[in-house]
Amino acid sequence: MSEKEIGRLRIGIDALDMELLALLHRRAALVRKIGALKDGKRVYRPERESEILRRVAAAKGGALPATAVAAVFREIISACRALEQEIRVAYLGPQGTFSEQAVHQHFGHAVAAEPAASIDEAFRSAESGATQFAVTPVENSTDGAVGRTLDLLLTTPLRICGEIELRVRQNLLSRMKGIREIKRIYSHSQSLAQCNGWLGQNLPNAERIPVGSNAEAARRASKEKGAAAIAGEAAAALYKLRLLERDIEDDPNNTTRFLVLGQVDPAPTGKDRTSLVMSADNKPGAVHALLSPIAANGVSMSRIESRPARARAARWEYVFFIDVEGHQSDARVAAAIGELKARAPFLKVLGSYPAASN
Repeated sequence: MSEKEIGRLRIGIDALDMELLALLHRRAALVRKIGALKDGKRVYRPERESEILRRVAAAKGGALPATAVAAVFREIISACRALEQEIRVAYLGPQGTFSEQAVHQHFGHAVAAEPAASIDEAFRSAESGATQFAVTPVENSTDGAVGRTLDLLLTTPLRICGEIELRVRQNLLSRMKGIREIKRIYSHSQSLAQCNGWLGQNLPNAERIPVGSNAEAARRASKEKGAAAIAGEAAAALYKLRLLERDIEDDPNNTTRFLVLGQVDPAPTGKDRTSLVMSADNKPGAVHALLSPIAANGVSMSRIESRPARARAARWEYVFFIDVEGHQSDARVAAAIGELKARAPFLKVLGSYPAASN
């Protein structure tokens, strides 16, 4: 292809860019009009945002993959949302963690992402109103449930209003030039576990040191000779570390699920999930009897997790965290919840929200 032809095509691209810009400004103007009509009411509508992203990702006939289309529109939604109101989101920090990555995957980059020192602090930030939302990990496909998040869900007034499924890619980062120079490895305990096989094969003699977060691991590795960190690429850029090895996690589909917590109750979208926590009497067959209303009403259960009860005055020994498909306002789900309330010594609806579609 001649330079003349390339130049002609680039002129066409430039013209399209200006058309796109004009359309974006028109969209932003409509958002501002809607914001004025809302008169200060909430701007984050997870059901509305989920429907937009699903619709554009499902559109046929384009050259871009669905994931790329959704990513572009997520940032458009984020920028327009910020015209109405600044959204503040607490997450398990510091900067450079997978939790921060989850915030931006869900809310886009036009939010104030505020790192918290612990999961407890992230909850407190949203509970107190210091932030509107908190994003916290709840389970990993390799390591299972995050116990502290489950414990806090029992008592928090916050409700689950969204979920994020983040494909977690673990990388070996260091200021050293090669893995032969690595004597110690810092990372969060879960990340060390997720890379146990790779570490045993490639760095069997390196000391493994668990720390509070992968970002903290990267910070330490940036200051110590012979040290490395297991973390994401964001941490490598933040702490100016070499990326010695990519994707060292043992499970190629390693995924962490995060919850979005706030004071929002999303409307049904047709592709929703409802989370519950309940107790069962301490007697034979109690759990089976408790769960039977879910099956009897034709509701699909996607997850169940048992957890020792923490409350001293509780009349039960274990609580059960359950996810079912559908919204609590759906007839079948509502009927199942009604029957569960009559049977369970304790039951709490944690929230209904759009199912993740990343």
